[in-house]
Amino acid sequence: MTELRIRAATPEDLDTVLAFWKAAAEGTSISDDREGVERLVARDPRALILAESGGELVGTVIAGFDGWRCHLYRLAVHPDRRRRGIGSALLAAAEERFARLGGRRADAMVLQNNETAHHAWGAAGYAREESRRRWVKPLTG
Repeated sequence: MTELRIRAATPEDLDTVLAFWKAAAEGTSISDDREGVERLVARDPRALILAESGGELVGTVIAGFDGWRCHLYRLAVHPDRRRRGIGSALLAAAEERFARLGGRRADAMVLQNNETAHHAWGAAGYAREESRRRWVKPLTG
């Protein structure tokens, strides 16, 4: 594999990221649009982490820290590039970011029916927390 480059996204990357998520990420989110991702990068320019190989986007993760908790979203690796260490490299970068910021524990948003993701998160040392469920309320119509 070509050398992997891990870096923070810039505003110029956002259209590429959105297109990448359509091909590589499971599920959709209310924030999966240009405005939502622009807001993320403007608020926390280091939160959206990209993996590139040969100048091509091959993986993403959002490593959000609110000052109290560390949250991981949108870990996605291009289907043709999976099982080559890209997800592990992205998680290592996210965890290093959290450690620098003083984070103590990371949690990940993982779709309940995404068995492939369950195996990947487990292999990375994450465990499902059965005692909690996420409750959501859209704030827009």
